[in-house]
Amino acid sequence: MVNIAPWKAVLTILVCVLGFAYALPNVMPLETRMWMQENLPSWAPNKTVNLGLDLRGGAHLLYEVDVDVVVRERADNMLQDMRKSLREDRIGYSRIGVIPQGVRITLRNSSDGEDARRILRRSNANLDIDTSSDGLTIEAVMNDQGLREVYDNTISQSIEIVRRRIDELGTTEPIIQRQGEDRILIQAPGADSESLKNIIGTTAKLTFHLLKDPGAPGLSKTFTMAEDPTRTMEVEPRALITGEMLENAAPAFQDGQPVISFRLNNIGGRRFADVTRKNVGKPFAIVLDGQVLSAPVIREPILGGQGQISGGFTVQEASDLALLLRAGALPAPMHVVEERTVGPSLGADSVESGRQASIYGLILVLCFMGVLYGLFGLMANVALAVNVALIFAILSGLQATLTLPGIAGIVLTIGMAVDANVLIFERIREELSAGRTPISAIDAGYSRAMSTIIDSNLTTLIAAFILFAFGTGPIKGFAVTLGIGIVTSFFTAIMVTRLLVITWLRKKRPDTLPV
Repeated sequence: MVNIAPWKAVLTILVCVLGFAYALPNVMPLETRMWMQENLPSWAPNKTVNLGLDLRGGAHLLYEVDVDVVVRERADNMLQDMRKSLREDRIGYSRIGVIPQGVRITLRNSSDGEDARRILRRSNANLDIDTSSDGLTIEAVMNDQGLREVYDNTISQSIEIVRRRIDELGTTEPIIQRQGEDRILIQAPGADSESLKNIIGTTAKLTFHLLKDPGAPGLSKTFTMAEDPTRTMEVEPRALITGEMLENAAPAFQDGQPVISFRLNNIGGRRFADVTRKNVGKPFAIVLDGQVLSAPVIREPILGGQGQISGGFTVQEASDLALLLRAGALPAPMHVVEERTVGPSLGADSVESGRQASIYGLILVLCFMGVLYGLFGLMANVALAVNVALIFAILSGLQATLTLPGIAGIVLTIGMAVDANVLIFERIREELSAGRTPISAIDAGYSRAMSTIIDSNLTTLIAAFILFAFGTGPIKGFAVTLGIGIVTSFFTAIMVTRLLVITWLRKKRPDTLPV
């Protein structure tokens, strides 16, 4: 153990140098960091640790997703599909309508009941189907598995779309996670609560509909006009183009007025071209969240899959709406049920408290090691400084978010980081007391303390993994810094301190050890 391979020594020194280099941006002025990020390559040391909501300030929002809207839409779609399928299969019915979570069909002939049930099962496998005693009335509602799938898909899709919208705002490391059955927690450091609610709370469901011909048979939908809510417009119930077919949307200007320029994907482009080719001279409605933005007349076929949406927008409204359309529409409306704002001053106080706790803890540990173990204690202190640098280097490289619990993990790591050196140094003392030579005592100290060091670090690392796996946001932050600290402290105790001790031993060749 008193010998160390040259490649191990070089690798240890290289890791230490890189650790200090990648941790250095965290203590540099903001202007210097900005210059480094703009001029240095992405792999160069230019990243810093992100501060969490409790340190930087920001918005804490808890949303409730109105999944019942999606359930009703599924029932409406089921109704449209059943109406079409029954007509194609020439199955007569006297009444068909939507009921909670499903549809009800009243047939003209009970002999058609089996065919109607077969069509229902084909349209959705997760249905509970009941038939009246006379065989004429059939009710089909979504069962528990079907409802659970709707809830899970709606929440996961909402989380993904919310994440895209917040990413467009440039917010760093937001926390977006599901809470309970139908709620989403959003924590965005450095974000303004009101602007965040304006972006997140808008459903941004865009559809294109042909207008309903007056007096024509069949169903229709009625939407209000965005510019004048007292006016309404009747349109065809089935949307020709939906927001999912949008490939891009960006603010633009037409005749000096802000508009939104959009581009459809291949499917949407082909459908748009087909619809406009067949309906030249007819108006169509551009509907956003249940309001008609505009109803232009199709002058000629639109074959490029591109167009513009006008609606009396301001520049900011056009920019925000383009952002929402790029990110995608929420599958269901979301309502704020809890809102908290953490001010920057409170975050600054938390940062200062955490900084002082870390400094005081570090000073006490340094003094303890220096007094108790002399020169060897000073070597352990050098390794401790390397350990702290490595922790911040790894956190910066991972672009992890540092929270108050994370600072607590670092402070705990500072205290635990010298454990391995204490075990080694105490073992060396015991070997010296037993009459061994300095070289033999150091060799025995490192080799015999190794199993204890591995066991203690491994058990703590397992605890950190469990906290990370089952904990919530703050607990995960504590587990991350604790886990990283365990790994770095093991490396610095076994490699850095050992390299310093061996280098000193070879240079001085002492008769006694200052431990």
